[in-house]
Amino acid sequence: MEACLARCSDAVFFRCLNPFNFRLSFKPMASIHAASDGGRRVRRAYDGLLLDAGGTLLQLAKPVESTYADIGRKYGLTATSAEIKQGFRRAFAAPWPEKLRYQGDGRPFWKLVVSEATGCANNDYFEEVYEYYANGDAWHLPTGASETMFLLKDAGVKLAVVSNFDTRLRKLLKDLNVLDLFDAVIISSEVGYEKPDAKIFKAALDQIGVEAGKAVHVGDDQEADKVGASAFGIDCWLWGTDVKTFSDIQKQILISEI
Repeated sequence: MEACLARCSDAVFFRCLNPFNFRLSFKPMASIHAASDGGRRVRRAYDGLLLDAGGTLLQLAKPVESTYADIGRKYGLTATSAEIKQGFRRAFAAPWPEKLRYQGDGRPFWKLVVSEATGCANNDYFEEVYEYYANGDAWHLPTGASETMFLLKDAGVKLAVVSNFDTRLRKLLKDLNVLDLFDAVIISSEVGYEKPDAKIFKAALDQIGVEAGKAVHVGDDQEADKVGASAFGIDCWLWGTDVKTFSDIQKQILISEI
């Protein structure tokens, strides 16, 4: 999430329309099974997939500075989008005195960030910004994310979210119709430690019942995701570098047997 918010204005992705608005039950299958593509057989390279949320599974619908500026107009905000962008990056990167940035609903942290980024300490303004990001319309899934996760589930791959986030995350996943796809949702504000702490990765693996060497983590932050997962013996692919689409993830987890 950290890397996403630090660079959120650099790119805005197309919204993925999720056609799956119903619940399904899944039965694990063997490591080698018949794929739906022409009846070819595939091999599972991993038994578990861990996904970062903000910046990986969840993408912003529009840049942070645009949202802050648009909402701020009614409150007399005069800062430009460029100024807000710079202020946001500075505020988000500043040391946080508490153990966790996101405690509970994360309001203390986000209130400081919004105020520092915009120069506006109006509480009504902050609450409107905060509530905007609590709704699924503020976010979207990368293209093909839902379809890929359904295929992986059908192949017996366990799925987990591992995220430095506040308590709004479960609602966001529900709004985007993917909450029920996950075997575990591990949120830093709930478990009490943040990536790159090994304990948050251990919590995910314990819940999905997969060993570190049989899991792969996908995230967008070099320190929190790559360094954290690797230190615990979990392979990690950086979103946007090692893998750029959910199709890439699928192809590297489900290997076609020729």
